[in-house]
Amino acid sequence: MPEAKVNDRIYYESFGDAVERNRPRIPEVRKRLEDAGVKYVMGAWIDMHGIPKTKPVPMREFEELCLGKGPQFAVHSVSYVPELTPADSDQVVVPDLDAVYVCPWDRSMAIIFSDLYWEDAPYNVCPRQALRRTMQEAALEGYRSHAGVEPEFIVMKHDENGLPVKAFDDDPAGGVRPRRQAFGYDIEYSIDSMPFLKDMIDHLEGLGWNLHDVVCEGGYSQFELDFHYTNMLEMSDRFVFLRILLKEVAKTHGLFVTFMPKPTLGDWRSGAHINVSISHESRPGENIFKTVDGDWSDESRWAVGGVLQHAEAITAITCPTVNSYNGLVPRVGGFEGGTVTWAPTNVAYGFNNRSAQIRLPQNRFCIENRACDMTMNVYLAMAMHLACMLQGIENKIDPGSPTDFDLYAKTETELADLGVRRLPRTLFHAMEALRQDKTAEHVLGKVMLKSYLEYKADEWERYHQAVTDWEVKEYLRLY
Repeated sequence: MPEAKVNDRIYYESFGDAVERNRPRIPEVRKRLEDAGVKYVMGAWIDMHGIPKTKPVPMREFEELCLGKGPQFAVHSVSYVPELTPADSDQVVVPDLDAVYVCPWDRSMAIIFSDLYWEDAPYNVCPRQALRRTMQEAALEGYRSHAGVEPEFIVMKHDENGLPVKAFDDDPAGGVRPRRQAFGYDIEYSIDSMPFLKDMIDHLEGLGWNLHDVVCEGGYSQFELDFHYTNMLEMSDRFVFLRILLKEVAKTHGLFVTFMPKPTLGDWRSGAHINVSISHESRPGENIFKTVDGDWSDESRWAVGGVLQHAEAITAITCPTVNSYNGLVPRVGGFEGGTVTWAPTNVAYGFNNRSAQIRLPQNRFCIENRACDMTMNVYLAMAMHLACMLQGIENKIDPGSPTDFDLYAKTETELADLGVRRLPRTLFHAMEALRQDKTAEHVLGKVMLKSYLEYKADEWERYHQAVTDWEVKEYLRLY
């Protein structure tokens, strides 16, 4: 990789350089944390599945932590990495002092998102490092990326029998349920949910994320949050911190939050649409997806072309579970809001078309990928979007004509005649596409890609061997 200017450094190729970046800032950050009442610090690294891991330390160990002399981790013991064995050395974390979060539900604690190093180099199964490297490559070409995420989730509780049920649902399953989209945008349900929502909103306001609104979504007890965009690395950290925050707030109300995309039948899928915009040093501060006349630029179309070219492989990252694909269907019988799911099912783009995978919204100049959910490793997802968009811009990849019509109304034959591909129907199909994608190999690196594919292959096989309730009901007495 070419040498970056000092002010452009995003990715540090040696442990020593990363530590020296921290050294002059330690006193200022320490004072800020102590003034906030922080007593315990967690340097959090991200595993292959996007889940944060840590070892809490007392505040007196803060400087040692920042200098890479804090806890070490046998990452390969808890994150599936067959290349390493119990005989190999541990990994160390270097906290990112631009990613310090005082926990608003308990201000005695702070989480600092951190990068993994192994034997003086960035650890090759560290998703945060993969995103840093991709952003560095983009910066060397003059590009800066911004992103937003639209997180959706369902709030649940345990009933008197210990079974999980929707937290906010006054219509019992055995009673009369309205055959309409009862929960979406509904003011009564918004009011009923406010004891939980108020705490969440207050915490997010305190973090300064510029929360725009909270949406009661189509499913009972399902919500969406809309907050302001920022750079890709910070947005990824916020996404992970938000998942932690939501769980902790729910616990204080005797509830729990699930990010499972499709936890129950007849419900809307919980997604996490990614929105990306890009600027270039030749036009500082300007979004290259917007022309001076206020229209969509050629660069925006080429970026869409890059994403569509790698759509199946990207989906393997943004929809990474077996359950993810239960939500990527066009219609569901008995659906609370009708039968149309509003979930993307085809590799296509359109202007404000919510039936397409890629939407060019009417109120902002960004590229929105709707085939993403809350179980994704957001760092890898962001890195894949950035790499594929820049590949599209560099190679001027034509995305074809926009599909400005209802894709749900078209038959499979009609879509095939239009050259519209189907998104992967299962995790297996998505992983096969990822396995063959050279851009994914570059973004993740060979070791992380191999580990990811092997883990997901095992996940698919375990699922494939399970006998579900549906199968028993469908076949037990039929034959």
